[in-house]
Amino acid sequence: MLFSPLALGELELSNRLVMAPLTRLRAGENGVPGSLIAEHYRQRASLGLIVSEGTYPTPAGRSYPGQPGLVTEEQIAGWKKVTDAVHAEGGRIFAQIMHGGRVSHADITGGHEIVGPSAVAIDGEVRTPNGKQAYPVPRELRTDELPGVIQELVTASKNAIEAGFDGVELHSANGYLLHEFLAPNSNVRTDSYGGSPENRARFVIETVNAVVEALGANRVGIRISPEHNVQGIAETDAADVRATYEVLVDTIAPLNLAYLSILHHDPKSALVQDLRERFNGIFLVNTGFSEITTRDEAFAIIEDGLADAVVVGRPAIANPDLARRWRESLPLNEPDASTFYADGAEGYTDYPFYAN
Repeated sequence: MLFSPLALGELELSNRLVMAPLTRLRAGENGVPGSLIAEHYRQRASLGLIVSEGTYPTPAGRSYPGQPGLVTEEQIAGWKKVTDAVHAEGGRIFAQIMHGGRVSHADITGGHEIVGPSAVAIDGEVRTPNGKQAYPVPRELRTDELPGVIQELVTASKNAIEAGFDGVELHSANGYLLHEFLAPNSNVRTDSYGGSPENRARFVIETVNAVVEALGANRVGIRISPEHNVQGIAETDAADVRATYEVLVDTIAPLNLAYLSILHHDPKSALVQDLRERFNGIFLVNTGFSEITTRDEAFAIIEDGLADAVVVGRPAIANPDLARRWRESLPLNEPDASTFYADGAEGYTDYPFYAN
């Protein structure tokens, strides 16, 4: 089952293994993907679908030094080399569109103001080109600014298609801007975008609709992570979490998106399976944030009918030929965490393929 084909939008995936969006910070100061990034993704084209690392839609939405963008002509051209390399190997690739919101610092954005749904800072420090610094208090986006932010996400999504991506994944997880609107502790607005679950879901829903209108639903997926309390997010009230994500999923389900991808430690949970039923479309599950997803777990998720495909991260980092290794029960390379967020080829393009 894990190695059976899957129809996703208008694409046919050769298997049900999806490479998770993985921040790797190899795009330099200008955010332009180079030949090293193209080679990294090319090597992993045998996975059913690749989702790119989170890619910023505006300089103000850049969360990390070395993160790539989809803003400038140079960035689009760089990504075109990546998608060409993946397609030449028969692979499929979506771009993850990620506005970092308050997960950033002016030293990272080139002086651009840090914004969020509310003027609530993350308690902690961020790595900047000038060392670790406290997360700043973001400026609360005005209601009349929100359509402009949505348009930035739409433009980046259109740029992704121009760059040859097969579609886009909207990043509404892990504490970044869209997730910040959903979570009650990072969104304390008093206008129509804050307060109730319906209001907190509004910005994400409007973003999804706008990108679908621009690209077509078959080219749009979305990633969510309910109850994943990282980067200052606190979704701790189970009833509120359920209400918020039910509103979101119920509202976007009729659009017939390419997929819904959920990051959650327990794919069997009532919450996850309820959201799957409500979405009633291609459903991707990623369990391996705190623990690495294993081959047995991936097979079980599909065989138990918990999802249509499994999203994996660290196994795909260390094993460019992961699909073959899992299909043939071959031993795996171990990922080297010290190279996850480094520069250069080490730990990026030098993991060996299995030798016959």
